[in-house]
Amino acid sequence: MKNRFSILALLSLSALTGAAQADAELALGRKIFTQQAQPACALCHTLKDAGAEGAIGPVLDEIKPDAARVSRAVKDGIGAMPPFKQQLSDAEVKAVARYVSVATGAAKK
Repeated sequence: MKNRFSILALLSLSALTGAAQADAELALGRKIFTQQAQPACALCHTLKDAGAEGAIGPVLDEIKPDAARVSRAVKDGIGAMPPFKQQLSDAEVKAVARYVSVATGAAKK
């Protein structure tokens, strides 16, 4: 009985730690989107969750891109959007891609 409790406690702690890490990644992605990337994503894109009302790039809330699509666009650029692969680390690209996909409803938190 004691071992079962210990295992359940560890699993619960592990799940909480995973949730906390996911929340931290989303917070980092939002920060990158709104201010860290230069130029900031929010300058060109509209994304309600970020309070962004850019008029140059696509309205992300409408196109609801998945994380893979955002990641490719952020790394390599697309259309008038410059590439950010020299400016952002792989972890930062992943964070902003996940943030956009979750904020638009394309992915679950």
